[in-house]
Amino acid sequence: MKKWLIYSLFASSVLFLGYCSRQPAADITLNNYLNLDEEVAYVGMDKCQSCHPNVYESYQHTGMGKSFAPATPKKSAATFGKHAIVYDEATNLYYKPFFKDSTLFIKEFRLTGKDTTHIRTEEVAYIVGSGQHTNSHILEINGYLYQAPITYYTQDQKWDLAPGFENGENARFNRVLTTECLTCHNHYPQHVEGSLNKYSKMPSGIECERCHGPGEIHVKEKLEGKIIDTLNHIDYTIVNPANLPRNLQMDLCQRCHLQGVAVLNENKTFFDFKPGMPLSDVMNVFLPRYSNSDERFIMASQADRLRLSKCYLLSEDLSCLNCHHPHHSIEKTNKEKYNNACLSCHQSDNSSKCTAPIALIEKEENNCVSCHMRRSGSIDIPHVNITDHYIARETASLSSTSETSKINENQKSAIATFLGLELLTKEKGSPLEMANGYIALYEKFIESEMMLDSAFSFLSLCKEKAYEVDKAWIHYYFAKKDFTSLQKFHQLLTPEKVVDGWTAYRLGEAAYLLQSFNLAAAYYKKAVEFMPFHLDFSEKLGNTFLQLNMSSEAIKVYQDILSENPKREAALCNMGYAYALQGKFEQAELYYDKAVALDPDYEQALLNKGALAMARGNKQESILLFQRVLEINPANEKVRQLLKEMQ
Repeated sequence: MKKWLIYSLFASSVLFLGYCSRQPAADITLNNYLNLDEEVAYVGMDKCQSCHPNVYESYQHTGMGKSFAPATPKKSAATFGKHAIVYDEATNLYYKPFFKDSTLFIKEFRLTGKDTTHIRTEEVAYIVGSGQHTNSHILEINGYLYQAPITYYTQDQKWDLAPGFENGENARFNRVLTTECLTCHNHYPQHVEGSLNKYSKMPSGIECERCHGPGEIHVKEKLEGKIIDTLNHIDYTIVNPANLPRNLQMDLCQRCHLQGVAVLNENKTFFDFKPGMPLSDVMNVFLPRYSNSDERFIMASQADRLRLSKCYLLSEDLSCLNCHHPHHSIEKTNKEKYNNACLSCHQSDNSSKCTAPIALIEKEENNCVSCHMRRSGSIDIPHVNITDHYIARETASLSSTSETSKINENQKSAIATFLGLELLTKEKGSPLEMANGYIALYEKFIESEMMLDSAFSFLSLCKEKAYEVDKAWIHYYFAKKDFTSLQKFHQLLTPEKVVDGWTAYRLGEAAYLLQSFNLAAAYYKKAVEFMPFHLDFSEKLGNTFLQLNMSSEAIKVYQDILSENPKREAALCNMGYAYALQGKFEQAELYYDKAVALDPDYEQALLNKGALAMARGNKQESILLFQRVLEINPANEKVRQLLKEMQ
């Protein structure tokens, strides 16, 4: 599950920062925006179009406007043909994307010699990305969204494994797309409560209200003829980011352009942030800092890189809005627009004029950005070249021929020292907030005991008696796999006292692994009660029923899971096992075959099928299946010994 919850590993292909040239009006008063109220509804950008047709039309061509759409030939920036095949050496699987009757498919297959020994074809529902950098691909199964294993990298005109699927981490068609991912790459979808990745309605592209806030009051007043002179006064029915103070402007951009470790505040969701709010009201965002952090950056880190720059630190009003216009495509914006933003402060006087060699200035065509905001690859997304928003004088001395002054990324990583986890959404975090940040960093990115040690230190400073503190301790021990220490919470937080699904699940896992199956079932039932569409929780409950010899109850749970997603390999395998326990071998084999058809390397399904063959007296078939298991996992000594005895 940890791998599925990796933070937002889509190749970000959208650079969506705001811009307005007008200065904030003098009568601005913070927190007066009427559309920050929770009851104000979103109306959709079609409503905006009726009064702002020109803005609406130009916005459609921006990265935000093209960020997300159904998978059609028009939406795809990819090329197709014989070259459009990706091979994953770690899994020995090939992937071929192709359109058929305007529908995009991805075919996964395996070759053994000249024979195709596995084939699975999935339909692509959505394409993520404007095509400036990438197109990533999404599958939909009964409303559940999963990232496809291949991405098209536009700049290199190349198909390859999706970010995070490389180096043996290929999740194939099983990486869930949570609200954390979707709410940055698209406008707010309708999320099915109690699920991780099920949605009942999916918009196409980021809409106006993501930067201006819900428009219900604004539209109502304009239709009633209530017009504000916005050249001289603030219209508090809608947020104009240009009227916000710098910290709130940055928070608006940082909602999606501060990629890091995001930890929601208690009882908050990724839908709760609105323009004009401090981001810390909804979530905290952390970044691990290294001794060479100034030389490393991730794809969606534009806000952080800008904030590290001296230009930002020495200015009171420099923000993303100085350069970027949300209604105009970046690709079509003249470079002089960005240069003029620099020259507004750096006039041609002796103290601030450019001191670079004339030859370099001429080579770069007097382009401030090309020298001081170098284009580079990111450390998390392959095959992309993006603008580093860290503005620095030092980069101006680096030309394409000065490779001797650089060290490669591997060397940089080797000499980097971890300095700590920095909270970027407010000046100082509480001990509980910092502890949660370190636990999240451990689970999502850096599986080092050092992170858990830091979490323990901060948790030890939390002296108050509160559910949130107990919840964090439970999360800590769960991450540490210290299930014995979790036992004390079984008395403190009995199933009826738990008020969130994740805590119930973690306590259930501890009870299960300690073989307290009745207690585990009680916690898993609670987890499913809170999150009925979190299919992993339901599978845990079904597995516990099997341990309690309640195969009929387990089958009902697995049937519910498969009615939600008929392509859940684990549920298919477990269903087969439940039928095998009842002596219904034909039904058991049917489900094992379905699981293996979806995943030819599903070790447990192959083991179960081999055991079933033994029970039915088919020794040769079981030997072949156990041999296949050893090919997949040579370290399985139990199977090796079993084969030795059988042979």
